[in-house]
Amino acid sequence: MPTPFPFPAPRTLLDDDLLETVRSRAARHDRENTWFDDDMADLSEAGYLRALVPESFGGAGLGLRETAREQARLAGAAPATALAVNMHHVWTGVARYLHERGDSSLDWLLEEAGRGEVFGFGYSEAGNDLVLLGSRTEARPDGSGGYTFHGRKIFTSNSPGWTRLGVLGLDTVSDDAPRLVHAFVTRDGGGVEIADDWDTMGMRASQSCSTLLDGAPAPADRVVRRLAPGPSLDPLVVGIFTTFEILLASVYTGIADRALELGVAAARRRTSMKNDGAPLSQDPDIRWRLADAALELDGIWPQLDAAAGEIDALVDRGAGWFRATAGLKVRATETAKTVVDQAVRVAGGSSYFAGNELGRLYRDVLAGLFHPSDDESAHSTVAQSLLGPLE
Repeated sequence: MPTPFPFPAPRTLLDDDLLETVRSRAARHDRENTWFDDDMADLSEAGYLRALVPESFGGAGLGLRETAREQARLAGAAPATALAVNMHHVWTGVARYLHERGDSSLDWLLEEAGRGEVFGFGYSEAGNDLVLLGSRTEARPDGSGGYTFHGRKIFTSNSPGWTRLGVLGLDTVSDDAPRLVHAFVTRDGGGVEIADDWDTMGMRASQSCSTLLDGAPAPADRVVRRLAPGPSLDPLVVGIFTTFEILLASVYTGIADRALELGVAAARRRTSMKNDGAPLSQDPDIRWRLADAALELDGIWPQLDAAAGEIDALVDRGAGWFRATAGLKVRATETAKTVVDQAVRVAGGSSYFAGNELGRLYRDVLAGLFHPSDDESAHSTVAQSLLGPLE
């Protein structure tokens, strides 16, 4: 992980001993397809779930850039743990984003996160490529300013751990309908069922199960926005998009960092009979592979630092933030795939065994393809910024 420049050295909450403990559990959770309950307990005790919560709300007060770097370090130890914790950080990051810009509509979230509540992200739906711009979930007014939600959410990471779930639904019956409703439901409020359907190729410990909403209530004081469907520059939408993309990019960049480290170690460890027992670190082809991976990876860190640093500095790019952070997410996830692939080639056949860490990273890194913004969506976003909307 390169030293950030011109930014000051980031503060950290995760010490090396904790990261090694988390790393030591990752293979078991992957093999057994179990949730990272032990990691969650340790991260909570370390104050990590309050990383982005301002000190005035009982948090650690880290900025987005600092938290992104911590997420990369955590991902290098246990990618699935980092990915799932990401969803909590997204919400505390969005609440911080609004608070710092004079919008107190999610101050309650900062207060609850400061007291230990854990937030999940329940927006994704099968076949919904509109993501933040539309929803297949019904949001039915309850007559008192609140809503009940009815639908199925997918990829709800940290399903066993969240106590508060941010959800998005469509109100089609109010006088000003249609309106997209952003709100929060609770695990113990009823109307929520967690499906036992997370049996995947990688990122297994994240337990990103489907969530069935059948009348899950969100009272009026937990309804954050009612917005017209379609593109929006509402600060909530901008905050969700930018925070999600930046933190997601940090997780996959952390995976790439670890893969490169393992590739270098393998090159130094492995020897060649063809070259009289010399280590593969002296093989020009192997050196080229690792150098090529490093060149790709070195281009991501400055982008991550710059984007997150500008969010921390309250820089207003307007609609330009969608292009900047969608592109960052795609570059980071595609680069991570390339770096892991190169490291696997350097490590050789041992990485093909199920218990090998590089083999696990090879499976985990593929999940980056499926998070928004995907490749097609990012290209559409950039094309619109260059050419305007389709006519």
